[in-house]
Amino acid sequence: MHVLITGGAGFIGSHLAEALLAADHRVTVIDDLSTGRFANIEPLVASPQFHFAIETITNETVLDRLASECDFIYHLAAAVGVELIVRSPVHVIQTNILGTEAVLRAANRYRRPVLLASTSEIYGKSEQVPFKEDDDRVLGPTTRSRWCYSTSKAVDEFLALAYHKERGLPVIIARLFNTVGPRQTGQYGMVVPRFVAQAVAQEPITVYGDGQQSRCFTDVEDVVRALLLLAKTPAAMGNVFNIGGIEEVTILELARRVLSLADSTAEVVFIPYEKAYEEGFEDMRRRVPDTSRLRAVTGWQPRVSLDETLHRMIAYAREQTNTP
Repeated sequence: MHVLITGGAGFIGSHLAEALLAADHRVTVIDDLSTGRFANIEPLVASPQFHFAIETITNETVLDRLASECDFIYHLAAAVGVELIVRSPVHVIQTNILGTEAVLRAANRYRRPVLLASTSEIYGKSEQVPFKEDDDRVLGPTTRSRWCYSTSKAVDEFLALAYHKERGLPVIIARLFNTVGPRQTGQYGMVVPRFVAQAVAQEPITVYGDGQQSRCFTDVEDVVRALLLLAKTPAAMGNVFNIGGIEEVTILELARRVLSLADSTAEVVFIPYEKAYEEGFEDMRRRVPDTSRLRAVTGWQPRVSLDETLHRMIAYAREQTNTP
């Protein structure tokens, strides 16, 4: 196949591009490098099977041409990261909603199947753990920009499902739960790369809140494998799937684990949410996926443990900073 990846120079997109090339597919990436990095895809440029366009997906002329030439679209381009969400809510809303609408419109014009990468943030403050794809959503008020990302991605999902129902566009929605791995940066608030960078540099590990909030982290290799399986499974079309790990860990325990694996003597420092983000910031206390639908349709199971992922991320961070 010839596959188009929007946001393909990002953390997940670049790993997906590698996997597709390894499977002998042709890959085209479009990315404006606002959060992605050219360094992520630079090793792929030499391949005759790989092409890229440094451009925004809202440039309809470029997007139209790329959509017309491909067989399948992975739509990963989005504004992500809690710090970016709090700091630039207009950018987040416009990028996510207008970008997704542009991709769906182009895909529909040429009848190209689309896999939309969504997020576990969809579930908001729901306490009905583990989260199932058809569970109710519980969000805070519109006066708190914290919830604009969740809402923008929900609109993306509504749009995709509407294109599928009303116009017959083949669409799959994948809700990702805390994907982590090498190449991920802590620039916009991603917790694991931030902890790893701090531990490697022997700097204090900054835990926001009381550290008792819990998450299930998923290695990027497992996520990419799930994305590949969904794309080639006809029964996945028109459905929503959680993609996430099975090991729930508190953020405080995560910090201690990173310190131990990195042989770091740094201390853990607690920072109130209002100092880390903004006054009145609300967090999700637990974020745990039910992945039974994904398992039933594709047979997918996570294979990489959290400790293995952390080892790889620590090694990558040391390589990037030349730290022994």
